[in-house]
Amino acid sequence: MQQRDDIDFTALAARIKQWGGELGFARVGIADTELSQAEAHLHNWLAKGYQGQMQWMAEHGSKRTRPAELVPGTLRIVSVRMDYLPDEPDPAALLDDPASAFVSRYALGRDYHKVMRSRLQKLASRIQQEIGQFGYRAFVDSAPVMEKALAEKAGLGWIGKHSNLLTREAGSWFFLGELYTDLPLPVDSPVGDHCGDCTACIDSCPTRAIVAPYQVDARRCISYLTIELKDAIPIELRPLMGNRIYGCDDCQQCCPWNRFAQPTQEPDFAARNGLDCATLVELFNWTESEFLQKTEGSPIRRIGFERWQRNLAVALGNAAPDPAARAALQQGRNVAGELVREHIDWALQRFVSPS
Repeated sequence: MQQRDDIDFTALAARIKQWGGELGFARVGIADTELSQAEAHLHNWLAKGYQGQMQWMAEHGSKRTRPAELVPGTLRIVSVRMDYLPDEPDPAALLDDPASAFVSRYALGRDYHKVMRSRLQKLASRIQQEIGQFGYRAFVDSAPVMEKALAEKAGLGWIGKHSNLLTREAGSWFFLGELYTDLPLPVDSPVGDHCGDCTACIDSCPTRAIVAPYQVDARRCISYLTIELKDAIPIELRPLMGNRIYGCDDCQQCCPWNRFAQPTQEPDFAARNGLDCATLVELFNWTESEFLQKTEGSPIRRIGFERWQRNLAVALGNAAPDPAARAALQQGRNVAGELVREHIDWALQRFVSPS
């Protein structure tokens, strides 16, 4: 094992970035553990109740904003970016067709948690080959980690007004992952905020969930409503959801910086099972076994069949009255549980009186 005093950490940081690129990460940066500004922002956000049912955002004490409390000995965070934008026609066409189902672009392919965690483990193993044993833990949206604040500190981009990380060269169509480490690597410099006076993301949000620049009320966000919310979707928000059945990309699609985004070269993120061009009726007619089979290895599976059908019922209620949609809803109602049945009834009523 190489002694720490013998390691050239500046050269090691450069090699880590090189190895990360070889593993498919579009960018690699290094940050320290100081997150006091992010901690204050988080506490303010929680105090307003914007987290909704995401109680885990308030759990774990200060471990989320103080990395060395989550993983003792942590000195630096290696932050990585992996692009996921599918190579496909403009998804705005799906939103213009109320009979089509819109799934957030990140969820069309294989679960990114598995893809990125494997690559981060390979990166750690490569570091270990170079210097011997060292302390580390890999995270991909899987623990109390302030991934966007850390990525911003590591120079991967800036947090935009929609609260997503942005880069000038690639917009925001990417995933983030982290390697907490006890290596005293040199840190990278943050980049400046380049949103300027633009309010496109705020103006385009269907439910007005971006209540102020850099402030998102998750309780109104379609991604929260379709993925995190376990109960009935508020009636007043249902008509605003359109045909979005899993997540929402509107604030990204309108962002001027995303005109620079390039399609991913990662085959695992290519669309599966026709989810990029499916109709609402087609998906609503899936049985639970079909849902489980066709979402195997997909992030969609985490919401379960009940919420999947709940979301589809709302989208069908927002579509134009159609005999096939009405028949699917009526047939689904015969076997649906209380939560889904309530949304089906709402949808059927919309066919009679859409107001």
